[in-house]
Amino acid sequence: MIGIAIDGPAGAGKSYLARTVAKRLGYIYVDTGALYRTVALAMAERSVDIADAEAVVAQLSTVSVTLDYAEDGSQHVYLNGRDVSSEIRMPEISMGASRVSAIPGVRSFLLDLQRNMAATHNVVMDGRDIGTVILPHADVKIFLCANERARAKRRYLELCEKGVQTTLEAVESEMLARDRNDSTRKVAPAVPAADAVILDNSDLDREGTVEAALAIIADKLA
Repeated sequence: MIGIAIDGPAGAGKSYLARTVAKRLGYIYVDTGALYRTVALAMAERSVDIADAEAVVAQLSTVSVTLDYAEDGSQHVYLNGRDVSSEIRMPEISMGASRVSAIPGVRSFLLDLQRNMAATHNVVMDGRDIGTVILPHADVKIFLCANERARAKRRYLELCEKGVQTTLEAVESEMLARDRNDSTRKVAPAVPAADAVILDNSDLDREGTVEAALAIIADKLA
């Protein structure tokens, strides 16, 4: 099986890139961030304080997170059998995902699910620690990045398209806070793997980013 890891900060365009590359190559796309978002949603629905790691871990035995794929290859994530693919994209759940992803028990809870997907399928997996922790032996590792303003604008437009009421300033502030949380946490910080190829797409559009990534992948798999 071939594993392609795409890591990077929020708003860099990881999900679109991974989803598109997977479709082009005929691989399975695994959005690992959706898994952490789903755990965050589960805690919110149970009114569990995500700052209390023990309380979060205590609830995991009642949480079932599963993935399925539509005919067009799009990933759907289920919380105890309920499709929550749209609910987990709300801004407050995004911040919650960053917090729960720093809890070792949560990471352990989701690790097998992610690795099993890679063991049974050719995958393109995106997240923040795919190349360093989840798939340390991935065939290709790409760390996708962009400057802060470019990332904030992308996320803002994405939220607007989904009907979420927010501002560019609020999105940028939340993004910077999440960057700090993700890059400085003690458990699996969001940093490039030593053998990752850095792809800065600040000045690239979506198609340009895809073509650059495909060129990297072709070179690595040659």
